[in-house]
Amino acid sequence: MSDASKVLIIYTGGTIGMVEDPETGYLHAFDFDHLLEEIPELNKVDVELEVTSLEKPIDSSNMGPKIWVDLLEVIEQQYNAFDGFVILHGSDTMAYTASAMSFLLENVNKPIIFTGSQLPIGKIRTDGKENLITAIEIAGDYENGYPVVPEVAIYFEYALYRANRTTKISAENFEAFHSPNYPLLAEAGVHIKYNRFAIQKPEIAPLIARKQIVDDVASIKIFPGLQQKVFQAVANVPNLKGLIIETYGSGNAPSLPWLTEELVALNEKGVIVLNVTQCVTGKVIQGKYETGVHLERAGVISGEDMTYEAAITKMMYLLSCEELLLEEKKQYLETNLRGELS
Repeated sequence: MSDASKVLIIYTGGTIGMVEDPETGYLHAFDFDHLLEEIPELNKVDVELEVTSLEKPIDSSNMGPKIWVDLLEVIEQQYNAFDGFVILHGSDTMAYTASAMSFLLENVNKPIIFTGSQLPIGKIRTDGKENLITAIEIAGDYENGYPVVPEVAIYFEYALYRANRTTKISAENFEAFHSPNYPLLAEAGVHIKYNRFAIQKPEIAPLIARKQIVDDVASIKIFPGLQQKVFQAVANVPNLKGLIIETYGSGNAPSLPWLTEELVALNEKGVIVLNVTQCVTGKVIQGKYETGVHLERAGVISGEDMTYEAAITKMMYLLSCEELLLEEKKQYLETNLRGELS
């Protein structure tokens, strides 16, 4: 790791930033300007650290596109001044925000590492200290002047995941995240072992931050007994531009005439419909069964092995690209842009 590595910690909120008031026992956010007091081990990490915070740190359940823009602006403004970034974020929506950053930030060539914790950093058994320390080490890890991990990633409980391949699977375990269809980028033990074959190559172009986010999107999960009026309630939302349908198995849905008709109507209105599977692993193959073929015929696009989080944020990103025609946006949804598709 280079002595010159400078890492910016950006606090957005979440459990990791909480300490317990010794008098009341209540949890409250601590002042990250005093980070070294809470985690003196950081004095031994071979990076130059600076800390900043969003104007109003929030619970990650309140995270959304408006606050993504605030985060994009911080990264954009500070990008040339730092070698890497660590974003502290609540775990509940971390996979959404991290996936969104992977798309909305074009030409990333530095580490942007999300982390958080299941227990507040002020608790004795917290997982936050190790998560933060190792995330900082990864964000500042350079070899021969080049970053080892030049992409957006999530570090949690000894594992580094590609951001847009990650989903939260546990509300209790320290191993809260999983990458169902892609290998880990790194594993942290006595040493940090990088799986270099899995890590993206850096982009050689100036950073672009897409801050005009189109969030006129919706999703619906297919289930036995789904009624047309329920589907219509979602599909007929005013100004809808994109719809995610979560289907069975390898991308299957009931071959009901009304469902096909609704999907054809959406396609004719210019609403992009993207198919992702409800299964944790595997992928959508719409041509495998008749119950998937009718979706393809209706103009539904295959999400292949994208996570739900990647699918919804990629949809928002591409809808924001005003320079693209509708058919180009559909084509790019099926194209691997940031390592989100196999």
